[in-house]
Amino acid sequence: MDLKHLLFLLLFAPTIVFGQHTIKGTFMPAGEFEMALLYKVTPTHSNYVTNSPIATDGSFTIKLDSTVTKGIYRITYAVPQEEYNFDVIYNGEEDIELKFNSETGVEFLASRENKLLESYTNSMLMITNSIGNYFRDNSKTKDTLALEAIFKTQRETQKGFEEASKGTIASNFIKANSPYIPEGIVDVETYVKGLETHYFDHVDFNNETLQRSKFLTERMLNYVFGMSSKPGNEEADYKRNIKVFDNAMIHAPDTVKKTLYTDLWEQMVDLKIDAVANFIAENYLMDLSVKLNDQQLLEALILYKNTAIGAQAPDFAMDITKAKKTTKTLLSKLDSAEHYVIAFWSSSCSHCLKEIPELHKLITPFEKEKVKVIAIGLEDNPYGWKTLTYDFPNFIHVYGEGKWDNPIGNNYGVTATPTYFVLDKDKKIVLKPEDFETLKAFLETAVTPTEAEKE
Repeated sequence: MDLKHLLFLLLFAPTIVFGQHTIKGTFMPAGEFEMALLYKVTPTHSNYVTNSPIATDGSFTIKLDSTVTKGIYRITYAVPQEEYNFDVIYNGEEDIELKFNSETGVEFLASRENKLLESYTNSMLMITNSIGNYFRDNSKTKDTLALEAIFKTQRETQKGFEEASKGTIASNFIKANSPYIPEGIVDVETYVKGLETHYFDHVDFNNETLQRSKFLTERMLNYVFGMSSKPGNEEADYKRNIKVFDNAMIHAPDTVKKTLYTDLWEQMVDLKIDAVANFIAENYLMDLSVKLNDQQLLEALILYKNTAIGAQAPDFAMDITKAKKTTKTLLSKLDSAEHYVIAFWSSSCSHCLKEIPELHKLITPFEKEKVKVIAIGLEDNPYGWKTLTYDFPNFIHVYGEGKWDNPIGNNYGVTATPTYFVLDKDKKIVLKPEDFETLKAFLETAVTPTEAEKE
C-alpha cells in the first residue's frame, strides 16, 4: 500500500466508525435537565448506549456511531428513569432532531420515520375527537351523513398512512394502531362496544418491533383502565378487562407476557389497588415467574400479597413486660387492643426521631384497650436504641437486629423508616399509611379517646 492510500484510510476511517448520525434537540424549560441517556430497547430490557450533557440552553447532541444499529431507542432525562423518558425510531439512515417540553412532550423536527408516526398519531386523534363531538352534539339531530363522512375519512387516513409507511419501522405501529371503523352508521353504544371488542384486532404480540417499544404496555394500560363502566365498580372492571387482555395475547411468548403483567402489577401496586394487584399475581404472574425461573419476582409477589390490605399480618415474637415480669409472646397472640400500630423506625433516622415522639403523644390519651403500638427498631446495635425506648413507655418495643437484614422488616417489605402498618384486633392489615399525617387521621377517626381527654 502506498503512502497516499494509507493517508486516505487514516483520514477517513474515523468518519466511517464515529461519524454516522446524530440525535439532537432541545429540552424545555431550559436549565431543568442535566443529562440525556440513550438506551436501545429489547423485548425484555434496555441496553445503555451513550449519553450527552444537556446545556444550560436545553440543547443536546447524541452522536451515533456505526455500532448503533436501527431499532427503537429510549431517551431518559431524569430519575426515576422508568417515568422520565420517551422513545425514538432510528432507521440507521437519517439524523433525528426534536424538541421536548416537560408539559407537552416530544415533537420531532427532523426524521421522516418519527415525523410520519407523529403525523399519523395527530391525524387519527383529530378524527377520534370528531367522532366524540358527533355523538355528543348530534344525539338528537341524527345527522348520519356527517358520521358517515367521518368514518370514511378515518378509513382513508389509515389506508394512506399504511401506504406511505411501507418498508419503515413506523409501519409496525401504524398498522397495530388501526382503529375499529364501523361499516355503516351505528349509535354510540354500538360504537363503544365495537371499540372494546376490536381493540386488539391488529396487535401482533409476537412483533419484535412492538415488543421493543412502549406500545404493548400502553395498549394494555389503556384497555384495562379505559374500558370501565360505572364509578365504584372499578375493581371488577379491571379484572374483567385483564381477562380479555390475557385472551388477546394468548399466543405471545411467555417472556412478553411476564413483562407486560409485571408492568400492570406495578401500576396496581402504585395505585394501592391491592385486590387487583394480587389478582394479577395469583392468576398470571406467579405461574410465569415459576415457569421462567424468576425467583426475585416470585418473592416480590408473595411479599406484597402477604402484606396487602386485608391480609393476616406476618407473625413475629416479642417480649411483654408487666409488673416487672417479662414474657415472650407472638403478635398473633395479642388480645389487648382493638387496633395495633406496627411502627418500623431507627434511632439513626431523623424523620423517626421526629415522628415516633409524636406517635407516642398521639396514642397516650386513648384508652389502652383501643390502640397499642409495637415499635420495631431496625438497628445495627442496640445501645442508642435502648436508651431512646425509655422515652416511650406506652409502646411495646422490639429490637430489630440487623437493620435492613432483619427478618421482621423483610417479611413486611420495609425499605425505609419510618414505615407504619395498622392492624385490627384480629391482626389483619387495615391500613398502610404513606405518612404520619395519614396514620394520625386514621387513629383520630377510628379510635376513641378516654373520657378524661374528651372533657
